[in-house]
Amino acid sequence: MADEPLRHRIEVTCPECGQSQIEPALVVSTQCRACRANFQVREGKGVVRNRPITRLAKPRRDSDPEPEIPPARKASPFVLRSPQPPARSLLKRLFSPTKPPRAVTCFGCGNHYTASAEAQSSQCPKCSGYVSLQDYEITEPWNRRIQTGGDVTITKTGAVSGVTLRCHNLLVLGELAGSVECTGDLTIRSHGKIIGRVHCRNLRVEKGARVEFLHPVTAVTAYIDGHVRGQISCTGSVTLQKRAHLQGLVRTSSLIVKPGAKHTGSIEMVTSNI
Repeated sequence: MADEPLRHRIEVTCPECGQSQIEPALVVSTQCRACRANFQVREGKGVVRNRPITRLAKPRRDSDPEPEIPPARKASPFVLRSPQPPARSLLKRLFSPTKPPRAVTCFGCGNHYTASAEAQSSQCPKCSGYVSLQDYEITEPWNRRIQTGGDVTITKTGAVSGVTLRCHNLLVLGELAGSVECTGDLTIRSHGKIIGRVHCRNLRVEKGARVEFLHPVTAVTAYIDGHVRGQISCTGSVTLQKRAHLQGLVRTSSLIVKPGAKHTGSIEMVTSNI
């Protein structure tokens, strides 16, 4: 959140209790994290949400004339239906298909939910925490912490050192010398040492990559087609392709070794928790 551009966020004050909180710049309504009151945001300021008012009719007196009863309308043979969105043409469906909603994990409470594929930020429905969904492409030396529900790409000219990357999918084409927490895939296609801790759902070391992990790697599954040195712990399967060369301890519930793959080290078979 500290790395989110300030122009994308505003400070809003709750009109009920005066609590200030940070919200996306395009926010329309939100909930106070202090008193849980719902309020609207207009021109960057919090205003009390409009509440419906029930008005009671005046009591009728004996001297008042009888109200006129409007004549009954004939039943219309036409049934009104809500307007349907226009159908998309075949060309639009082929060249610009509708993107499915993206899976989001709240960094505050760990809640899993979905958000629009085009959204740049979201609010956790469980804890009301702010979650950035911005994607990052790192093309130069980078030493700032990243926390986003989007994807991060480290290009061949990019280098990350001394910080933690928390994201959904991470693609490494350059240098990575920090810690990683991925709710999706960690894909490595480069050479080097990763000095920080690595937690991800799926670890993929592509063909030609040479990686050394100085701390244990925790993942659900691992797919290795390059040279890897380090300790890997998976609750699911570890797959060694024909070009794979793995050196180190492996803890897994299932080990798949293709012809031509090499492994040097110990293997511990564990019970699957997935």
